[in-house]
Amino acid sequence: ANLDTMNFHAGVYMLAWHQKKEDVVGLKAPKREKRVRKETRSQPPVEAPYVAPKPKLTRSAPDKIVEIFDGMTLRDLSKRSGATINALQSILADLGERVESEFDSITIDLAELVGMELGVNIRRMHTGEGTVEPRPAVVTVMGHVDHGKTSLLDSLRQTSVAAKEAGGITQHIGAFVVEMQSGASLTFLDTPGHAAFSAMRARGAAVTDIVVLVVAADDGVMPQTLEAMSHAKVANVPIVVAINKCDKSGADPERVRIQLGSEGLLLEDMGGDVQVVEISALSKLGLDKLEEALLLQAEIMDLKARTDGPAQAFVVEARVDRGRGPLATTIVKSGTLVSGQYIVVGSEWGRIRSLRDTAGKVTESAKPAMPVEIEGLRGLPMAGDDVVVVDSEERARMLSQGRKKKQEKDRLRKIDENMTEEAEIGEETPERVEMPIIVKADVQGSVQAVTDALRSLNSPQVFVNVVHVGVGPISEHDIDLAQACRACIVGFNIRDPPSAITLGATQANIKILLHKVIYHLLEEMGRLIVEKAPGTAETQISGEAEVLNIFELKGRSKSKGPDIKIAGCRITDGRFSRTGTMRLLRSGDVVFEGPCSSLKREKQDADTLDKGTDCGLVIEDCDEYQVGDTIQCLEQVIRKPKFISTQSGAVRIEC
Repeated sequence: ANLDTMNFHAGVYMLAWHQKKEDVVGLKAPKREKRVRKETRSQPPVEAPYVAPKPKLTRSAPDKIVEIFDGMTLRDLSKRSGATINALQSILADLGERVESEFDSITIDLAELVGMELGVNIRRMHTGEGTVEPRPAVVTVMGHVDHGKTSLLDSLRQTSVAAKEAGGITQHIGAFVVEMQSGASLTFLDTPGHAAFSAMRARGAAVTDIVVLVVAADDGVMPQTLEAMSHAKVANVPIVVAINKCDKSGADPERVRIQLGSEGLLLEDMGGDVQVVEISALSKLGLDKLEEALLLQAEIMDLKARTDGPAQAFVVEARVDRGRGPLATTIVKSGTLVSGQYIVVGSEWGRIRSLRDTAGKVTESAKPAMPVEIEGLRGLPMAGDDVVVVDSEERARMLSQGRKKKQEKDRLRKIDENMTEEAEIGEETPERVEMPIIVKADVQGSVQAVTDALRSLNSPQVFVNVVHVGVGPISEHDIDLAQACRACIVGFNIRDPPSAITLGATQANIKILLHKVIYHLLEEMGRLIVEKAPGTAETQISGEAEVLNIFELKGRSKSKGPDIKIAGCRITDGRFSRTGTMRLLRSGDVVFEGPCSSLKREKQDADTLDKGTDCGLVIEDCDEYQVGDTIQCLEQVIRKPKFISTQSGAVRIEC
């Protein structure tokens, strides 16, 4: 047994020594291998250059919305966005902020910058802490076109706005503060009634507390009345119904009540909670009752807002003034907006140079529910953008740049998706003609509304491509751009361009369409689109003839060709054309179809022949005529699309 143990130990020792020996002997071989690898490395990289590893970043889906608030910790942001703490700390370090612990709080602006870097959508949650005070109600006047919305406001504030509007139609939102006889004040928004401006109506519903639904007593409930009701319901805003034009001869307020009730609006008369007031804007009947109803509704809602701290506001309208630059009409939601603050509005930033109230007077600050015009922005914001107050110019610039980058990324992604869809559809559908358009308007909201309305005129035959939009008058840059892309320029509610620009457009053969009422603009654009459309080729029967006799030409010389059969016909319906295709029918079945090689009347060649005419007809390569057969003449017709305008103001192109 001892001998076996000794042999075993000796065997293990010898095995270990043998392996060690092999390792020692083979030391040079791995060196050679390393040298070979080194030579391989020195060669230029085949696939891609080496990139230093970065902290792992969990990219969220682009549609994911992350809610952020002031004072949130790094851990909160990590949980909501799905990114690691290390990744967030590295982004903050790039932004020049040092955050040691995951429990350290960061500002809402920093949280947004980090979120944009991560590629997620951000929603700011504003705190309600601070001094809360009662505020005036923001009232939006909605209803169908020409039902008397602007006239009602006109009567309430004793100024004439409707007279200045083109055709008495309000083209863009106006915000006004109306002082009531009781001493209370209400902020009114007058929104347009035309179908094309539904987006502006939706914006009005987003910032409002009460909706006044104006319905004409002689006209009743119309499509845009229902649309305004749906906007108010979606925004969860109470409605006060004002039945206007009650002093007219054909007025029937009771019919309006029944119509509104049938549409699901629970009126007070029917046991609901929606107040109804009968008024007349022109003769100022019932306006005191409407004021009482609005103040009662505001009292029930108990409207309060934070008055101290940074302001939260929304852009209602934006325009460019020649002397003062970009101007944004905003309504303060909470806090106090102070002149001199740095703000970020959408993707634009600036320092508030001055604040003006609705009367045009300069004011130092704006309290909740107060509409003010902000001057001092670097660019023109979009209507509906939120106003964010920031600490410094640097932070304002960083937020603005980040938002612009994200907008551009989203735009490119959308284009990419659309191109993929078009490529899939394009295999089946015929090629469309492109109609490039440049849109210029007086305010940003009108630009958006006109652009959306024009895009609704897209059809399978004509693609309406809005290549550029802008606020302000038509400039030389617009003419150059239109010439480069062969576009027509649409100007809405802007002044006539100077004679030099008009002359340049005429020489470059560029169409300039200037309109102040959107109906007329869409009608003219519809006509242009119909003209531009290639149309669809259709075969239609232009005439019919009956075969009365058959003639044969025999024994012709070789130069004149072989024997032919001529069908002696009488045209019974429509007309025959030499260029048409002929179809030979027998007992309703098609016997032959081919081009016409000869059409004569009394030995004279004819291009077209009308109903009741006798003629001789030869169909190429056909000799199967029989007396009593029917011959049809087929012609190719180009059918153009139709421009259709509905009573509600909606337009479309029907192919």
